[in-house]
Amino acid sequence: MDSLNGFVVFVQVAETRSFVAAGRLLGVSASAVGKSVARLEEKLGVRLFHRSTRNITLTAEGTLFLERCRRILAEIEAAELDLQANGTPRGRLRVSLPLVSSLVLPVLSEFMHTYPEIELDLDFTDQIVNVIEEGFDAVVRTGKPHDSRLTARRLGAFRSLLVASPDYLARQGTPQVPADLLRHRCLHYRFPHSGKLEPWALRLAPGEPPLQLPTAMICNNIETRVCFALQGLGIAYLPDFSIRDLLAGGRLQPILVDYVERTGVFHVLWPASKHPSPKVRVLVDFLCERVFPGS
Repeated sequence: MDSLNGFVVFVQVAETRSFVAAGRLLGVSASAVGKSVARLEEKLGVRLFHRSTRNITLTAEGTLFLERCRRILAEIEAAELDLQANGTPRGRLRVSLPLVSSLVLPVLSEFMHTYPEIELDLDFTDQIVNVIEEGFDAVVRTGKPHDSRLTARRLGAFRSLLVASPDYLARQGTPQVPADLLRHRCLHYRFPHSGKLEPWALRLAPGEPPLQLPTAMICNNIETRVCFALQGLGIAYLPDFSIRDLLAGGRLQPILVDYVERTGVFHVLWPASKHPSPKVRVLVDFLCERVFPGS
């Protein structure tokens, strides 16, 4: 049990990068935290942290040990919860999500009502995160999963569309082929992590060079492009799930449908385990049932 307590202290220090903050969370002094880490290092025969007057960082051995400790503690938590009489999922659930908040916010709101004893810690970013090393319980991302340490379930598929308001198309005309976009106002997305503009995946004629599209506006979220398109300010390239109601109501109209080629798939991923914790299991099931219902 002393080793187990040492694991708990070590994980708290690794996550907070501070003996003081870890002690505050654990209800003990910073001195007690430091002694616990020192005992663990002595027992293992390795240094787990680089210490300086300014900060604490993990060594290579510490990074490897952190991954194992998190797995061990997660297994213990899952076993404890499975054996409880009521089996109610509870505890902190750290989840990384893409910036497309409109996709998941209604579902997560319903999840909080359904599981009030789960504390959601949500991180919205389009940057790639290291699920295990950064301590996430689950992440939602597009693309094909590649990390063998993670388990994945498919949430659903989407496609991108070019859309504009009826008012804009009445004033500026409706593009008939991709090259017509060169005479239109285009509302673009910039990737926060690279600073590059999102390419518009268009089917071009053989030998036709890539289009250098005009940039009437650039931003790094979906909501701004939807708003500006609704205001008749230009053409936007958007995932279909973000504008379904607007398309159904006729407030936005798709254009060049036969020329837009991009499709994508969302997955929810979590650290591989024979016995994932109840809180992770219910989150995964909840997202898979509701984010893309019927998908």
